[in-house]
Amino acid sequence: MRTDLLGWMRLQWDRTAAWGCVLAGVITLFIGWLGVSGTAFTAKQLPYIAGCGLGGLFLLGTGAMLWLSADLRDEWRKLDRIETTIRDAGLAALAASAVPAADRDLYVVGRSQ
Repeated sequence: MRTDLLGWMRLQWDRTAAWGCVLAGVITLFIGWLGVSGTAFTAKQLPYIAGCGLGGLFLLGTGAMLWLSADLRDEWRKLDRIETTIRDAGLAALAASAVPAADRDLYVVGRSQ
């Protein structure tokens, strides 16, 4: 089970990093909230707001960006597989058809003239 988890984490490094950033962002925001809630003086609250508040929001944004990037990469892989399947089917149909060999290059899917 451990090797399966580590293998998945290696393959899905961007999703693993996204969860790590989100977790670190939540922890950072919580630490900032504890620091701000512990004092009534604004001057003592500003370092927590600046450090933990902005840092936590940055980590949450980075985690969201990494997750969206992973989803986009999955979609591009799917589109590549679909394109390859269509191209292979078109080439197979072209080879089986009665198109003369000299004219086959004009009918290949994806090739410009």
